[in-house]
Amino acid sequence: MIVRSFKDIEGTDRHVKAASGTWESKRIVLARERVGFSLHETTLYAGTETSMWYANHVEAVVCVQGEAELTDHETGQSYTITPGTMYLLDGHERHTLKVKEDFRCLCVFNPPVTGREDHDENGVYPLLTEPEEV
Repeated sequence: MIVRSFKDIEGTDRHVKAASGTWESKRIVLARERVGFSLHETTLYAGTETSMWYANHVEAVVCVQGEAELTDHETGQSYTITPGTMYLLDGHERHTLKVKEDFRCLCVFNPPVTGREDHDENGVYPLLTEPEEV
């Protein structure tokens, strides 16, 4: 059993800040736990826009605070995301979040991330893996 809080991981290697400066993520469950998914609390900052494409992952996102406009670049459709709204990127959709007010969300990734990921020039997280335990 693992018990930890987001507060416990502030300032550790599990607290990742994007090179772009548009978001930070507290990664409370990672690939190293070997449970088949990762779980994060991510905050995207008001007035920012982040384009993403999880070519190597499926992500589910639940908004718990704030507001953002989500644009699906595959269809051109836009959605207003507010607390209690979930979106699932089950088709590896290219998308953009335009943040109207600080946007805090809980994210689940499969396959799990290692905690070292940041978006590349295409908005993709590389597919990193943890070494096998001996």
